[in-house]
Amino acid sequence: MMSKTIVVIGAGISGLTTAYLLSKRGFNIRILERKSEVGGSIESIKENGFLFDRGPNSALETTPLISQLVEELNLKDELLYANKAANKRYILRNDELHALPMSPPALIKTKLFSTKAKFRLLAEPFIGRSADGYYQSLAEFVRRRLGQEFLDYAINPFVAGVYAGRPEELSVKSAFPKLYALEEKYGGLIIGTIRSIRERKRRAEKSKQSAKMLSFKSGMIALPKAIANYFGDRLILSAEVNSIDKTADGYIVSYRHNGIDEAIVCDAVLSTVPSYVAGDLFTKFNGKFKTHCDSIYYPPVLVYFLAYNKKDIQQPLDGFGFLIPEKEKKSFLGALWSSVIFPYRADDGFATFTLFIGGSRNPDFVKEDRNKLLEKVRREFEHLMKINGQPVYSANRFWEKAIPQYNIGYIEHERFFDEFEKQNPGLFISGNFRGGISVGDCIKNAELVTEKIVNQL
Repeated sequence: MMSKTIVVIGAGISGLTTAYLLSKRGFNIRILERKSEVGGSIESIKENGFLFDRGPNSALETTPLISQLVEELNLKDELLYANKAANKRYILRNDELHALPMSPPALIKTKLFSTKAKFRLLAEPFIGRSADGYYQSLAEFVRRRLGQEFLDYAINPFVAGVYAGRPEELSVKSAFPKLYALEEKYGGLIIGTIRSIRERKRRAEKSKQSAKMLSFKSGMIALPKAIANYFGDRLILSAEVNSIDKTADGYIVSYRHNGIDEAIVCDAVLSTVPSYVAGDLFTKFNGKFKTHCDSIYYPPVLVYFLAYNKKDIQQPLDGFGFLIPEKEKKSFLGALWSSVIFPYRADDGFATFTLFIGGSRNPDFVKEDRNKLLEKVRREFEHLMKINGQPVYSANRFWEKAIPQYNIGYIEHERFFDEFEKQNPGLFISGNFRGGISVGDCIKNAELVTEKIVNQL
């Protein structure tokens, strides 16, 4: 029997991982990537001895598949786990950095939350379930269960760090399904957390809280590059897909490569490109496809990388970095202390930082003068970190459309894509706008998508 051919569109981590798993199951895989490099939003640049991850900076080992990939792709020597110091995370309040309390005693002692807010947390187990979970924002959910101050000084900055988003706009069910499930299944967050830890132990799964954080010596790009090497010439770069057409017994994918029009006949097509790209590819199969894709919001984000002499920094470098609540009125969302988290990010004597600007909180930053904005952000950052010296290196990367926002009503998109796949056997839609935005989510999701494709074909 001839093995079936699958065309994977997009060589980001979602596309590459799913392609790899399908290839191991015996399918004939062709990958088409529009850009001249693999990795999608994963980009790692080394310059002047500094390593700048311009997209995702790390991944959480939430699935055994990650260590399996590392093993099979011979990446063991490249693999890095985050330093213990990275467990400590800071939040800004009243221009001061406070460590986020990670235990009940720390919560009692912290100045991050008022006494009133701490007492408010004790009420959480006694608050009932909400009625309309599907259309509830994360902000409403947290305010109801944990109170306003916890929303302002824990959840608001956290959401800026993960999604570059705002809790008022994100759907609790779509953006934080595990949080939503704790209330649905167990009736509360505190009781649900305790019970779900027991259940996960039985399933040998890692929660995001306990999963180890990892990266690679040469940056996050090491993983997509290793998968790309495995595929060799079955992966075609600078290939712009023009159309996908149904044939009597499958599909034909037409694309342009090096100025020449080419086509691949296949049994199935998996799209892993961002929704705003996918929209144009599948409209002919369903007129509403583009409408759904185009209404998924990706805010702009500017990633700003700074390196300093360690001797110029007064703030102890003993954490993951800090996040900034919206209430603090700063020009950026937060900063990762990149060289604290992983080695090989800077030479001895230097410290590197990755700052994030914009997101849903401030999409209008794009109208500002870029140099003036960067200068303002740098001054604020240096003030908070007590830095009295100039950066020895800086770089930035502007993402016009950064991270898909799982906003209120996102469930409608999810249902639509599910229905679309049912009505069009052989067409599969994946990527970080389905099933989670993190690298770990994308890898986990690749397993689910692989099973779905194998079962159908």
